[in-house]
Amino acid sequence: METDTQINEVDAKRSEALKASYQGIKENLEQGILPFWIKNGIDHQYGGYLLDFDQDGNPLGDREKMLVTQTRMIWGFSILAREYQSKEYLACAAQGVKFLIQHFWDQTYGGWYWTTELDGTKIDGGKVIYGQTFAIYTLSEYALALRELSAPKEEQEEALDYASKTFDLLQKYAADTLNGGYYENLEPDWSKAPYGAGAGDIKSLNIHMHMLEAYTTLYECSGLEIHRRKLQEVIDLVLQKMVDLNIGCGFDQFGPELVRRPAVSIPRTWTQDREADSEIADAVDTTFYGHNIELVWLLNRANDVLGNPYHTYDYVGKLLLEHSLKYGFDYEYGGVYYAGPYVGEATKLEKEWWENCEALVGYLDGYEHLKEEKYLDAFLKTWGFCSRYFINHQAGEWYQLVSRNGEVLVGCIGNAWKGIYHTGRAMLECKRRLEKILNLC
Repeated sequence: METDTQINEVDAKRSEALKASYQGIKENLEQGILPFWIKNGIDHQYGGYLLDFDQDGNPLGDREKMLVTQTRMIWGFSILAREYQSKEYLACAAQGVKFLIQHFWDQTYGGWYWTTELDGTKIDGGKVIYGQTFAIYTLSEYALALRELSAPKEEQEEALDYASKTFDLLQKYAADTLNGGYYENLEPDWSKAPYGAGAGDIKSLNIHMHMLEAYTTLYECSGLEIHRRKLQEVIDLVLQKMVDLNIGCGFDQFGPELVRRPAVSIPRTWTQDREADSEIADAVDTTFYGHNIELVWLLNRANDVLGNPYHTYDYVGKLLLEHSLKYGFDYEYGGVYYAGPYVGEATKLEKEWWENCEALVGYLDGYEHLKEEKYLDAFLKTWGFCSRYFINHQAGEWYQLVSRNGEVLVGCIGNAWKGIYHTGRAMLECKRRLEKILNLC
């Protein structure tokens, strides 16, 4: 049995480790990630953003622009403009919004194209709901930044108007009013994509999780009851249909009736594009530990915006976190593995940047809500691994994929899917949480 002195010594050591982590995270955000993307990410010729960089930060020559990362870059500069009250960061977002509205908005059918040429010429006009939700998320966050930095009211209204119009289009064309949830792969005119290989009949946890975060920020910005109600509907659907509260993890893909299906490769997704880069095939019927941990803090964030009791989703958070610690956490090296079966040890032991970013936030969030120090320890061990192996400290950004023991497998620090979003958001969220935990604010 530990004595009080031993407990205090452990707490002191943990406190010092958290302070060191805070300094490293703050430095990575303010002296690494932000300067890298400000210097390299702005497309000064056409507007919008450039994303393709090798593991040393050298440009590889972007071939196109994709809705997901163009919006994520705007989102990152917008939330960081709010955090630091920076008009410089807001200007980085504003030029991206200008390019987005001029070149990605579909003047005929409404909604946002999936990809364009570098100059904004349309390539793929499909209405991919994953991308539409990021437009909502981004433009709502941008409107909040404009509001906080006292930008002209018409600019605030334009951003929120585009976010709200996109939300309305999803309710009209993508929402399944019979079975619940949203269809995900739609054609340019908002008709459903073909079933089977076209994935017009698939619903997934991934898209509905990102819809949850998008509707959270939309409601925070607008305060409208319809946005509140639809946010709560998405939360309820995810917890009732997509997460197994007995096992403690999320399932991946579902049919129209929200019955679970074996996973298939879906067009226009990170998983499909990732396979071509890393040659790691997507395992059937796996759960992604990063998604499960991300869901923990997204639920709590949504709950705060909804104004519900603080501990409303603690029971879900504990189940998801415990599943990750049981099956997905690497106790030897630190960090979380890529994927594994719903029950049983991880089968994909590689480690991807976004999952470990989300694990950092989720474990800290779990500690804030549940006050169990094992989540702090998981955070510390994950940060130690990330700082040592994921971050290119000279360039400032993170590698995409490393092996279990930290060997770089896919070194690019930027690509068509990878920008400021996961790394910048994780460092910001961790910074904020550690400031509270350490009483620095």
